[in-house]
Amino acid sequence: MSSCKVGPTFPEWILTQTSLTGLYLSNAGLSGSLPIKVWDLFSSISTLDLSMNQIHGKLPNLSRTSLISVDLSSNIFSGALPSISPMLQELDLWNNMFSGPLSSFCAILHSPRMSYLDFSENLLSGELPNCFMQFRDLEMLNLGKNKLFGTIPSWLGNLNRIRLLRLHGNNFSGEVPSLENCTDLAVVDLGDNNLSGQIPTWMGQSLTNLAILRLRSNEFNGIIPFSLCRLATIHVLDLSHNNISGGLPHCFNNITALADDYISESIILELVWKGIEIEFGENLAGMRSIDMSRNYLVGEIPQSIASMTELISLNLSRNYLTGNLPENFGNMKMLESLDLSRNQISGKIPASFLRLNFLGVLDVSHNHLSGRIPLGTQLQSFNDSAYIGNLGLCGPPLTQICPGDGITQDDGIMRGSETDNKEHDNDGLINLGFFISRFSTVLGFVSGFWIVCGSLLLKSSWRYAYFKFLDDSKDLIYVKMAVAKGKLQRSLQR
Repeated sequence: MSSCKVGPTFPEWILTQTSLTGLYLSNAGLSGSLPIKVWDLFSSISTLDLSMNQIHGKLPNLSRTSLISVDLSSNIFSGALPSISPMLQELDLWNNMFSGPLSSFCAILHSPRMSYLDFSENLLSGELPNCFMQFRDLEMLNLGKNKLFGTIPSWLGNLNRIRLLRLHGNNFSGEVPSLENCTDLAVVDLGDNNLSGQIPTWMGQSLTNLAILRLRSNEFNGIIPFSLCRLATIHVLDLSHNNISGGLPHCFNNITALADDYISESIILELVWKGIEIEFGENLAGMRSIDMSRNYLVGEIPQSIASMTELISLNLSRNYLTGNLPENFGNMKMLESLDLSRNQISGKIPASFLRLNFLGVLDVSHNHLSGRIPLGTQLQSFNDSAYIGNLGLCGPPLTQICPGDGITQDDGIMRGSETDNKEHDNDGLINLGFFISRFSTVLGFVSGFWIVCGSLLLKSSWRYAYFKFLDDSKDLIYVKMAVAKGKLQRSLQR
């Protein structure tokens, strides 16, 4: 009865059922604490889903139940982690308020068939206990956004069936232990910790199925290992906010080359997209993103980077990159977000940038770029803030006029060159003469009109003589026209 809104209290008629094997009340509008009798139902239930409600309270002892799959995510459950059935295979407690050390979970746990554990976004603390070693079948482990600390234990490398490992948003420190035996890993998220050391080379050598590698906001140092170029199926590579130095590998054209739009793991991942950190869920499958911002990278951007034609987001900002931009940058036609700001990049913006038709965010500010911004609808649609801090750049949308186009003075008013100013002055004299000439003509016409017409209005005898003259002239013209017509007809008859 998921999404049926049967709450806020737990339906009493369900308590009378004696043969339930599955109970699905996700997003059912339930709130408050559960009745004591609810837990009596679990002696026969194998699947329980109470996720996405507002249920609070502590969980009782569930070790004597026959539960195989339990989803209590996105509620307000609190207290220590519950005791569970030895038959349990999937346990999802994401986004609750469970607290205490993970070691309490180990004391009451013996479930060798466990394949899915999600304790993320709780208040759990302490170190990662060794009891997790027993989960040989574990495929997904998510302990992100808790208060865990200490080093990441080496026994994780023995979980050779694991496909998703997320320890992000904790206080883990030290170096990353070897996971090279975990060759099925598709998602590794160790971001937002205090991890240090160099990025292991085995990540590119052994984890060839990686779709997401997120190491942002740590203290990794050293160079980017060339082995990462083997990650041909990567969707998201995030090494930002570290102490990584050296240059960008010239083999980056291999990255994302074979990535398809299918990610089997159902996850929510935080990414910096168009300058804002947002969560990606189902739409993560279509993402192709590389973020190496806020490091100490040096050297030029390699020409091979333009071969990543499927890339959607590229962020190399706040490094020490130098040299010119690759001329074939426009080959990355799928780019929607490009941030190269706060480096030391020089030279001109390549004309190929005009081919980036999907570009929605561009920032090349605070570099040493120069020359005219290529003229096209796309590049002129961005605010001038996308280009500021490049003293040599000119042309729209900047107010700085390019050489030969005119001079922009400090008051912001565009003025021409000295020759242009002289021509402008001459044009002013011509315009003034033209104005005086026209004014004199109009003045003469008005004066003559009123001299004649005014006299006729004031002097009746003159008015009578004037109109008699017009009538006589009309008669004279008519007679002469008639005589001329008669002569012409007679000459034609002859």
